[in-house]
Amino acid sequence: MVRVKICGITRVDDALACAHLGADAIGLVFYAPSPRNVAVEQARAIMRTLPPFITTVGLFVDAQASEVRAVLNELPLDILQFHGNEPAEYCANFGRPYLKALRVKPGMDLVQYASVYIGAKALLLDAHVEGIAGGTGQAFDWSLIPQHLPLPVILSGGLNPDNVAEGIRRIKPAAVDVSSGVESSKGIKDVVKIAAFMQGVSNASI
Repeated sequence: MVRVKICGITRVDDALACAHLGADAIGLVFYAPSPRNVAVEQARAIMRTLPPFITTVGLFVDAQASEVRAVLNELPLDILQFHGNEPAEYCANFGRPYLKALRVKPGMDLVQYASVYIGAKALLLDAHVEGIAGGTGQAFDWSLIPQHLPLPVILSGGLNPDNVAEGIRRIKPAAVDVSSGVESSKGIKDVVKIAAFMQGVSNASI
């Protein structure tokens, strides 16, 4: 079955709902301009309540290496997600597996991009919206994704309960990533939407 990451978790109750409803991973955003940004203490409280086997992913956008290390010194994050223009050498420098996000737009050579970040666990493909790093709620043209990439694909960008099954069937990703598509407002998750999203994933896998 396709794995599910629910990103932009800001509250303990939302994290527990994600785990209870079957999400495999939660994303914690360490990027001050984001409405889903969390402080270290907030993230610690969320992580402490999670049951076993839920993967915690820390999202950073063009952060200084010292900022990433400061967070890692405080929190036992399982995976790092880099959502900016970080070079591959930087991404591999923290002793954690990492995901490299790419905001997809026409004309990009995704095969070449993936080969540069071949040390990543996966390539997370998101929508390109000028000036916004992620969490836009907008989808992109899935036909821009080549059939054969040298890295597993995590499909992101504008996914919601209504389109996730179609995205899985068309792209056959290793995982899907959702944030705004299961929210009642920015940073506040909606249990009903999470349940519907998980049902959509399940329907695609039947």
